[in-house]
Amino acid sequence: RLRHQLQPETQMDSQRDMDRVKGTIDEVVGSTKRKVGKLTGNTCTQVEGATQQIKGKVENAIGELKDAGRDARDHVLTAHEMHEAEEATKREERKAKLVHDHNLM
Repeated sequence: RLRHQLQPETQMDSQRDMDRVKGTIDEVVGSTKRKVGKLTGNTCTQVEGATQQIKGKVENAIGELKDAGRDARDHVLTAHEMHEAEEATKREERKAKLVHDHNLM
């Protein structure tokens, strides 16, 4: 039941994936710029590349943190759902015992 209420968050999950995609792109492009700058002796391009590479690493780290948060949320929901199922089972067992006891009278 709770998991169904959270379905609209799939758009949020895809945003998290985008953080990782953007991070990877920035890391690759930055690395390439840095290497081109080194080959051409252009310090400015090297610095731009290194900066973009760091930006990519930060974006990837943000994506990883968001993934960890989503995983923790899912774990809590699963534990909550298991608890609800156990409580429902106990209620059904109590009802069955009451019916059984009533039939013995």
